[in-house]
This record gives sequence, structure tokens and C-alpha cells, in this order.
Amino acid sequence: MPTLEGSVESIVFRNEDNHYTVARFRLNDRGRLFRDDLTTIVGALPGIHVGELLTVEGEWENDPRYGRQLHVASFTQRLPASTDGIIRYLSSGLIKGIGPKKAQLIVNHFGEQTLAIIEQQPERLSEVRGIGAKDRDQIIKTWAEQSEIKELHLFLQSHEVSINVATRVYKQYGKESISVIRENPYQLAQDVHGIGFRTADDIAIKLGLPSDSLPRLLSGLKYVLTQAANEDGHCFLLERDLVRRAADILQAPQATVLAAIEQSRNDPEIFIEPAPVDTQEVELAQDDDDEVAIPAQRIYYGPFWYGESGSARLLKRLMQSESCLPPAPQQLWENVFSQLKQRRNMHLTEKQQTAVKMAYGQKVCILTGGPGTGKSTSLRALLLLLRKRKIDVALAAPTGRAAKRLTEATGTQGTELQAKTLHRLLEYAPHDNSYQRNEHNPLPHQFVIVDEFSMVDILLFYHLLKALPSESHLLLVGDADQLPSVGPGNVLRDLLKSEAIPTVRLTELFRQAQQSKIIVNAHRINSGHMPSMKIEATSDFFFMAEEDPIRAQQLILDLVQRRLPARYRFHSQTDIQVLAPMYKGPVGVSILNQKLQERLNPDAAAQIEWGDKLFRVGDKVMQTRNNYDKGVFNGDVGWIRRINRDDSTLNVEFLEDAGPLLVSYDFHELDELVLAYAVTVHKSQGSEYPAVVLPLFREHRMLLQRNLLYTAITRAKRFCVLVGQPYALELAVHNDRVALRNTGLLERLLLLCQGGTKTLV
Repeated sequence: MPTLEGSVESIVFRNEDNHYTVARFRLNDRGRLFRDDLTTIVGALPGIHVGELLTVEGEWENDPRYGRQLHVASFTQRLPASTDGIIRYLSSGLIKGIGPKKAQLIVNHFGEQTLAIIEQQPERLSEVRGIGAKDRDQIIKTWAEQSEIKELHLFLQSHEVSINVATRVYKQYGKESISVIRENPYQLAQDVHGIGFRTADDIAIKLGLPSDSLPRLLSGLKYVLTQAANEDGHCFLLERDLVRRAADILQAPQATVLAAIEQSRNDPEIFIEPAPVDTQEVELAQDDDDEVAIPAQRIYYGPFWYGESGSARLLKRLMQSESCLPPAPQQLWENVFSQLKQRRNMHLTEKQQTAVKMAYGQKVCILTGGPGTGKSTSLRALLLLLRKRKIDVALAAPTGRAAKRLTEATGTQGTELQAKTLHRLLEYAPHDNSYQRNEHNPLPHQFVIVDEFSMVDILLFYHLLKALPSESHLLLVGDADQLPSVGPGNVLRDLLKSEAIPTVRLTELFRQAQQSKIIVNAHRINSGHMPSMKIEATSDFFFMAEEDPIRAQQLILDLVQRRLPARYRFHSQTDIQVLAPMYKGPVGVSILNQKLQERLNPDAAAQIEWGDKLFRVGDKVMQTRNNYDKGVFNGDVGWIRRINRDDSTLNVEFLEDAGPLLVSYDFHELDELVLAYAVTVHKSQGSEYPAVVLPLFREHRMLLQRNLLYTAITRAKRFCVLVGQPYALELAVHNDRVALRNTGLLERLLLLCQGGTKTLV
């Protein structure tokens, strides 16, 4: 990276929220022929002012509008030393009310010592004629604020924290930034996106915190438990696993980690429980030359413990409470089903009728089944009855996409009963990371229906249960054979295994569904049979064999760009979604996104390079983490509508349950977005696409599982094509091992609901 030294001559543009700055820069290059030439520097440049001396490092770029400029990656500041530089610095707008005249008065009095006096003896400003008490106080206040910003950035840059991340730190903590970091640098990993435990740990060690200090070890344990939840879906870790992971990450002896776990019993955010009897073995772990005994205990990070224990407790309370619904005699049901058949042409099977009656008669119940088995028809029938009896009902789903599908499936478009996301239903408040609907302010509804429940993790389920009045009803609808939630837990599977919740499982494929090879083959795969490979001109399901991943990549690109649009009239960008099991490799998400962007959106009106990413107007993008301030969540897909270099922002349009949502991103927030021409199967949950293209290869072996293949195929609404090796397809179909997650909800339900309501149908 080129490094330049010089002075700031003028500030062309500054965004006070994200510190994106465009400045004119005079180089200190005395060998230049034209010394008056100015260079443009751009980037996150917090706290810089006219007259300051800078050393900047970055990359040259050619902006179509502004020409050649240096995009700054890092910089260091030095205060001006000459009297002319000091005058320009003080009158640059740095201090409100101080212009060139007053700056000249101060410098005439103190000369080259002006800035040192402001820094060390600001009370001496009273000596200057023409500088009143108000001016003096304003200078002292502004100088202190600027010093805080500069000190923070110098401090974090010395620890190799980027300017963009440092900007986030200041935005999070403001003038308290340095004190927060010094008191507990590990707070950064919890509060600031872009700073992980390892960066915080590096800062802590450089600050002199001993590697075996209890604050470091406890923060490390919480980090490992959180990482296990976010990456593996675990609600807890067995002590032996926690010791191994923490010892590796913290580079500490296992005995030291064990001692920290024992100390954590006094920490209100860590919970330790004995493991069930069948895992009560005591394991001997090797620690240098000593063997360390590690008892079998479950270690929880607080939120997940409360989520599990609270969910079980609240479920029991809900199930045992009185219902608010009026009774429904048998004669009523006969009339209802007869009228549905005659007036609505809705022919409910015996199991569907059982599902509707069960949902009305039980406080909590589950409706599960694969595609084409009639879950939506059952819901429509139930909703007709509830609305006829004037029962207040709410429809919800985990994501905006799933909520939109639920609204369409139940025929509630244009009514007050349109489905909402669970976050919207529970009135999530981003400013304090809380739900406004809770046990103190419950939902007003008598009946709540949640669709796509396999996507709901333990934390969201707990918050839903807290918000339900004890007299209300809850119906959970989902497909237990799909992938589990992205977040921690395996809630739907645990509820079904416990047999504590009345459940109806729909299995019969309706005649219309039998016409779809997508649905038929999804059910074949789910039962462990290979999909039908018979080629029919009218088929909506194809397998295209290709052994070479590079040739498969070209085939996928051709299918998306040319073949499917030409043959089936699909739109390349809006109708076709490429799904892949993994990110890496020639048929992984990363390279496919790059290649598809080149093919489908090569000539955009504007583009921005940020890190290793290239975004263009018109690109399809996905949000990669929950951002409650913006109201967008992990997995939400949208389209880039505008890139504005003037104010360093990018606008993305998302389709939410309440309609289109235009979200603005500062450039330093672009690490929250990725291209979404291709996405992982996990990220596709809750979505439905007109056409799906799915590569399957041996290099995906670690993730080739039946529930992943089943989930991918059932995302396709009208067309599905698999591209890859027959062996990889066979491997996925026959691999029914579900990645195990550490959850205790099943045991808690069994303990609380012994002798439960085993009414599986």
C-alpha cells in the first residue's frame, strides 16, 4: 500500500455519522515539480481537520466522477507546528465560534506554543484580548472531545483494529470508549460487530491483563459457549468439551480452565447442571504430564439456560390453564366441515379434520407434515371457524419471507389478519434489545398460529411464550424433517420427541401434489429412496449428471443466464435461486456469486469496492446478521437500488411482510451484506423460489445429508434442477444422520410433563 505524508488543505465532504470524509491533501514532497497540486483522499477519517499533518496509507482508485484518489485504510495525525498551520487548524470549523480573526489573536499571543497551551494550560486563554469566557469554555470543551476521538483511534490502530471498526466503537460508547476498553476489553466482543473475542483478547493482553486472570478466563468461557451456540446450534457444552475448546482458544492449561469453571459458579451469567445419568462418566483429560479429571456437567451461558428452562415452565403453565374459547360440540364440527365442503369446496381428510378439532380443543398443539400434505388447507379451515366465532387470532412466522408466504397460503391478503414476523408481533425494540410484548404486557390475542416453526430457535420461542396470555391457544406448524433453526436449539424436534404436545402429522399427498415431481421426489428422499430420474418433457424436476466441478460451474451459469429463461420464461435474477451446501470450491456459494454477478449484472450504473467485496446497483444481496436498528435480519434478501459516494451510503430494498422496506447502509456497514445470487441451503430456510438450481459434489461430503437435500428441494415452487455427481446425490439421500445439537429442552419437558398428553396421530 502506498504511504503519503502531508497536510489537510480542505474538507470537501464529511458524514458525521460514519466519519466518511473527502479531503484535499497537500503532499510533503519537496521534489515535486508542481508543489501546488493537491491529492484527494477519501475514507473513514474521524477527527481530522484542516491544517493537520497526516501520514496516510491506502489504495489508489479511479472514481468515474472524482478521478484518481487515495482510499485511506489507516492514518496517523500530527498537530500543525507552524503558526500559519495552527491558524488554519483552529479556524477550520473545529471550534464553534472561532474563525480566522480569533484564531489569529490566539496565535499572535502564544505563537508556536498555542496548541501546547490549549492542551496543558487552557485557562491561559483568558490572557488573550478578544477571547471571552464563552470562547474559552467552548475551546476547552471541543478540544477535550477531539482528544477523546483521536486517542481512541490511535489506541485502536496500535492494536491493528481498522478505522471502520474503531468508528463503530466510538459510535457504541462515545466519550466512554477508552474507559470501557480499559475496564473490560472483552465487552467489545459482545457489543461491537466486527470485533471478535480474539481481537478483544489481544487488546486485553497488550493492556497488561494477565493471561490467567479470572476476567479473561470467564470472558473466554462465555465466548466459547456463545460460539458453540452460533456456529453449532448448541444450547450448552459438556464440561469436557468446554475445557478442550477453551484451553485451545485461550492457550491455557486444562487445569486452569477447570479452575475457572469452578469459579464461574458465582457468575450470574453461567449455569452448571449435572449431566443425565447415562453421561455421568468422569473423563480423564491429558494436561501436559498430568491427567485432569473432568466430571460430566452441562455448562450453559445464561440466555440459553433461561430459554430452555423458561420455555418448559411456560409451556406447562399454558397447557394447564383454562381456555378462553367457547366449547365446540360434535354437532358444530359436523356442520362446519359440511359447510366447508359445500360452500368453499374444501374437502378435508379425516386427519385434517382431526388437526382442526385438536387446534381448537387443545391449548398447545403441533401440526406437522411435508409439502403437499394439506397443512395450508387445514389452516384455512381453522381460520374460517375462528373468524366466524369472532375469536381474535394472530398469524406469525420467523421471517418476512415466511410471513408473506403464510399470508398467501391462508388467503388473508388485504385483510387485517395478514401474517407478521414474530419480531413484529412481539414488538421488538432495537434501542434496548427487548420485546415490548412480555409477561407484563402480553399479546391481546386469543389464538396464535406460528408457521415455519422449524426455523424458530430456543430464544425466540421463549420470548413468544412469555408474551402469551395463559388462557390463549398456540398452534405450531412446521416440517420437522427440514434443517433446524440457524440459532441455538432444536425446538420442533424436541417438542415432538417429548410427546408432551398434542400433535397431528399429515402424510397423505393430495392429487394435485402428486402431479409435481418436486413434491413426489422430496417425499421419496425423505423416506430414504432415490428420486425418480425419468425424463419427461413436462417434468418440474431434473438431475443433470456432471462429474467435473468446473464444467458443472459453467453449466450452472448457463442454466441461470440462458437455458431456463429461454425454455421456461424464468427471469434470471428474480426467479432463479442457486443453492449450494458450502461456501468454498468452484461450485460453492462464494465463487458462484462472483461468476453470476459477472454474467447477470456486468454494467451497473454505480458500484463500490469494499474490502474484498464488489457491490453494484441492481445486485441481489443478503443480510448476514440481525440488525434490529435497521429492522433487517439474518437471511433477508434484497436488491441494491442506489450507491451514493457523496454521502457514502448504499440503499437496499427488502420485501417485508408489511411491504417494501428501503434500508440505508453506511459504507462501513457493508460487511453485513453479501451477494445472494447463490446462497447456502441453510440461509434459504423459510423461502420459496420459482426455480432452484442445486449443485451436489463429493467435496460437499461433510454437509451432504438427507435433511439438507430435502430442505433445498422443497424451496422450489415450480422448477428444480440438480447438477452434479450421481454418487453425491446417493450419499445425501442415504445419509440420515442429523447433526446433533446439545439441547436440554426434551429432558426438561419430560420432567415437567411426566405422564403427558401422548396424542400423536
